[in-house]
Amino acid sequence: MRVAVVCGLHRNARGRTVEELLAAEPGAVAVHHDLCGIREGVVHRVVRDRTGQVEHGRVHLDHPCVSCALQEDLVPALLELAARGEHTLCVVEVWEGVEPRRVCEAVAARAELRLSAVIGAVDAERLLPDLSGHDDVRDRALDLSAEDERAVAEVLAHQVEYPTVLSLHGSRHLDEARALLEQLNPAAAVLPPGGRSADLTHGRFDTGAAAHRLDPAWAQYAERLDGRVSTVTWTRKRPLHPERLHGALERIVASGLRGRGRIWLADRPDTLLVWDAYNDALLLESRGPWLGALPGAAADLVPEIRRASALLDWDPVIGDRRQHLAFTGVDLDPARLVPLLDSCLLTDEEAGLPLGSDPFADAL
Repeated sequence: MRVAVVCGLHRNARGRTVEELLAAEPGAVAVHHDLCGIREGVVHRVVRDRTGQVEHGRVHLDHPCVSCALQEDLVPALLELAARGEHTLCVVEVWEGVEPRRVCEAVAARAELRLSAVIGAVDAERLLPDLSGHDDVRDRALDLSAEDERAVAEVLAHQVEYPTVLSLHGSRHLDEARALLEQLNPAAAVLPPGGRSADLTHGRFDTGAAAHRLDPAWAQYAERLDGRVSTVTWTRKRPLHPERLHGALERIVASGLRGRGRIWLADRPDTLLVWDAYNDALLLESRGPWLGALPGAAADLVPEIRRASALLDWDPVIGDRRQHLAFTGVDLDPARLVPLLDSCLLTDEEAGLPLGSDPFADAL
């Protein structure tokens, strides 16, 4: 049985996308898990077809978590539907606080199911406010556990960057929303309101390729300008001074809606650091050694896609060590951002001198 996953923070847009899929294929059915009460262990499963709701049941979980909801109910429900042989397509409508990758990988792991498409549903009018807002998921009752501290902007970014189809809804700010989506996810087909998303549910979604495509440890980003929306890239072959970078972080992160890439700190010469920024929130973490820091035998063990990316960046002296960041936003000011980033680089005079304290010691 084919399975199409529809995700999105915007409930009405997501619902319209599901309805379009059900209407386009008579043999289609949709499954939705309402996770509003998951922290109390309560989940409601709703199944419907083009005529309306056909099943509504309460699911009792051994543990209140998304992984349990997937393994204990969603996957078994899909396998049961597939075994009946009554449906050509099952549309999994993902609850708004859930990011699609975990769901898709659980579906793709079963040979009886064919993950045929992942569609992100977006309300054009709400896209920019949600990407630029300061709400956490808890502020909107979208948190999945007591420890869920994600920002709404982070959830939405993952929901539009993972799919290969983005279904746009609404009548206002369409051009700006389309430009944002195309720059955040160049691999996706962005469909206008009324676009035939059902035509794109006959293939096979590759979860491994999607995971590799999104990894900032080796992704290659390109500059782009569409009206007020732009992506600015910054690539340099010189390490960053940790103290100056730390002092400029707030201004750098605030420059765009989304920042992605990898950096090279002068006091961590062999460590690749991944940069993941969502509006004013930054995640900076170690992703192990640069390829140029590995002995030959160890380098052969890293993913092929990382080796290919490193070869594109390769320098005979420093290997693949470099700064490679991309900033996407509205009304970005490269004339301010690029000099600010450049000012954080280690100078010739500082090379080989003590760097002082490490402001990232507690974070990395």
